[in-house]
Amino acid sequence: MRAIPKIPLLAKIVVAILLGIATANVIPLWAVQLSATFNGLFSQFLQFLIPLIIVGLVAPAIADIGQSAGKLLLITTLIAYTDTICAGLLSFATASIFFPHFISENVQTALTEESLSVSPFFEIQIPPLLDVMTALVLAFLLGLGIANLGKKALKTVAEEFKDIIAGTIEVVVIPLLPLYIFGIFLTMAHTGQAWRVLSVFFSVICIIFLLHILLLLAQYVVTGFIVQRNPFVLLWNMLPAYFTALGTSSSAATIPVTLKQTEKNGVNPGIAGFTIPLCATIHLSGSALKITACAVALMLMQGYDFTAQQFLGFILMLGVIMVAAPGVPGGAIMAALGILSSMLGFSQDDCALMIALYITMDSFGTACNVTGDGAIALVVNKIAKSKKTEES
Repeated sequence: MRAIPKIPLLAKIVVAILLGIATANVIPLWAVQLSATFNGLFSQFLQFLIPLIIVGLVAPAIADIGQSAGKLLLITTLIAYTDTICAGLLSFATASIFFPHFISENVQTALTEESLSVSPFFEIQIPPLLDVMTALVLAFLLGLGIANLGKKALKTVAEEFKDIIAGTIEVVVIPLLPLYIFGIFLTMAHTGQAWRVLSVFFSVICIIFLLHILLLLAQYVVTGFIVQRNPFVLLWNMLPAYFTALGTSSSAATIPVTLKQTEKNGVNPGIAGFTIPLCATIHLSGSALKITACAVALMLMQGYDFTAQQFLGFILMLGVIMVAAPGVPGGAIMAALGILSSMLGFSQDDCALMIALYITMDSFGTACNVTGDGAIALVVNKIAKSKKTEES
């Protein structure tokens, strides 16, 4: 019996958006209220889950990095973090310059006001156990404590809690997201804003795609200068990993191809075997670029005020949060929801739009991440060779 092909999450979200817009004027009021009731419940659940996502994903990630030893680990982590921060800063600068030209006050979505016009059948409050900053501090405390004390029992508990949270994201949150996004666009369509929002989304996606290409070129030009190699040849050799990631949308699933192409670029197999799996977890420059640009776009659309200093703090924290991104579709944006709400003031509806916009480009961000991993491996390989030369 042939297995039923799995529908990609992106396809489900696109269908949800189009259905929400198409049915806005024909769907009966009770169905709109039913959708509003579901969105209210899901929003409360998401708000409850965000601090648990931070604790469940960040603490084990910090513990894993802390348990590893060696200067190369520290060097690789610093390079990956620096590159992620630079990608976020590039994204913010570009978005701040170009986005205001096509995101003006007449495309502000006013989601909150519109959502009040449709009353849900009932509401249930699900207060979170912790606020976001408390969860962040607790995650760092637990992660560093587990790493330094080496308590196996606590480490096991943290890993099992991480599995619960990652499973909840994969089995509950991700499958229900299309229904949630359907309700948001159903609401927007009543105001006549939906098509304007989609046109803005398209423009944002095009700019972010160009930014990904620019980021990769910059990474390999710098790398080529450091290792004294032709950067375009190095980047060309990594294209199989880029296109594999486009198809799989998974850094982990692309590791075998990334390893092979990194070794083809002349990286020592031992160094490649160390840096590529590590960078698949801690190096998410493409994801940070997307999240930053999408955040600027949505804040402009909503008419929110923001400053460069505010986004600098957000990007620095985003580089840390990215380490916790689980290996599920949209994992990076799910891990970033906490600081989007705590540092940028995003509402749950804002977060849902953020997820929709992010997942539209998920595979391109993943492809940018894994291709950049090859550049980091080249730099670490050069540093390792230099250390060996000095020691000998």
